[in-house]
Amino acid sequence: MMKQKVKVIEGQEAETPVAAPSAAKALKGLREPKARSKKYLEAKSKIVRDRLYTLPEAIKIVKETSYSAFTGTMEVHLIVKKVGTSARVTLPHSAGKQKKIEVASEDTIKKLTEGKIDFDILLATADMMPKLVAFAKLLGPKGLMPNPKNGTLIKSEKDAEKFSTNTVTIKTEKSAPLIHAVFGKVDQPDTELAENLQAILAGIGKIQIVRAYIKSTMSPSVKLAL
Repeated sequence: MMKQKVKVIEGQEAETPVAAPSAAKALKGLREPKARSKKYLEAKSKIVRDRLYTLPEAIKIVKETSYSAFTGTMEVHLIVKKVGTSARVTLPHSAGKQKKIEVASEDTIKKLTEGKIDFDILLATADMMPKLVAFAKLLGPKGLMPNPKNGTLIKSEKDAEKFSTNTVTIKTEKSAPLIHAVFGKVDQPDTELAENLQAILAGIGKIQIVRAYIKSTMSPSVKLAL
């Protein structure tokens, strides 16, 4: 097994065993930039480079080393065994701002015709789908096209009341076995963050995860003990 020096998601630089060419290719381009801010270097000095942190420890130290002036987002970055790994996960707690849900209607079609999108999630019944197909190029790239896989294709408008904005679809990059997901905000209680993160790890399946790191919007990354 060869060793390759890599940067893993804005954070720790380590001697990483790479078991296969696909993994090496996935990590290529994640090399740590030479220039780092003083705040980043100070934060990084508080993290033990090769240590695997337990989930509670990892959350605590990421919070301590987060140096953004705003409330940062908590992120998990996973290296998994294969491209195409995905899961639909319902987080126990909110992971950020409240998302606006819209059920597709004639008013929605009018807005889309004007190129206007003022919602975060679009739900649709089967009878509205033919009308939305014309806007696939607008909705598709933004991940807003309703489909049964992510639960946004509903049987009736009443089903919209049951839709949870905490349900997320997480998947690998198209050409690399890397998964990036948000599991909360820096100012959330540790217990909520831990439960959200546990839901994501369980959804993917720990047996599928090669390595896991967590960080905030502006902090070094911390290696997570699985």
